[in-house]
Amino acid sequence: MRSKLLNVKGSWREVADSARTTINKEAGTKEPSSSWKRRMLLSEHSPIRQILINAKWYDLKYWVSVHFVRHKYGIEHWVRTQRTDRTGLNRNELPQGNSVEHEFLASTQAVINISRKRLCKQASKETREAWEDMLMTIKESQPELYKVCVPDCIYRGWCYEYKSCGYHKTKEYEKRLKKYREGINQ
Repeated sequence: MRSKLLNVKGSWREVADSARTTINKEAGTKEPSSSWKRRMLLSEHSPIRQILINAKWYDLKYWVSVHFVRHKYGIEHWVRTQRTDRTGLNRNELPQGNSVEHEFLASTQAVINISRKRLCKQASKETREAWEDMLMTIKESQPELYKVCVPDCIYRGWCYEYKSCGYHKTKEYEKRLKKYREGINQ
């Protein structure tokens, strides 16, 4: 499985101008700093939804693709068909482990939300690895977004899963939580 960022729609300048509108200020001319972007992402203010990530997985297992399709707010999915009349293969005989192409267009808010669920150690290993791979692809052009994409236990500061993996009881968790929270106060 490999992923590719197709493009990023919207700009941080537009996000900043919309944020200024919400506080009754005129549009600015200065490009937002990395610190400002991170704070906007951490606070999840509505203007961040103007940044849209268009990306694609190649050779993603069909059953893993199904996990991502379950996310429906702030995201659109396009998955290569398995219809018999389009592929020439009997769809009823295809195993769920077959590969598909899966493209999506997601707001930054959706990327944050998906990360909370799919980076959790209770998510399937394959799904977690696919999302981690996608985040590494996103990191190249949106490093601030990458930094705020964390599992729910980091986001909330505790684990609420019925069957916890125990990560929230480790030293590594404490370090990661501290680092995440430091970003809040920058």
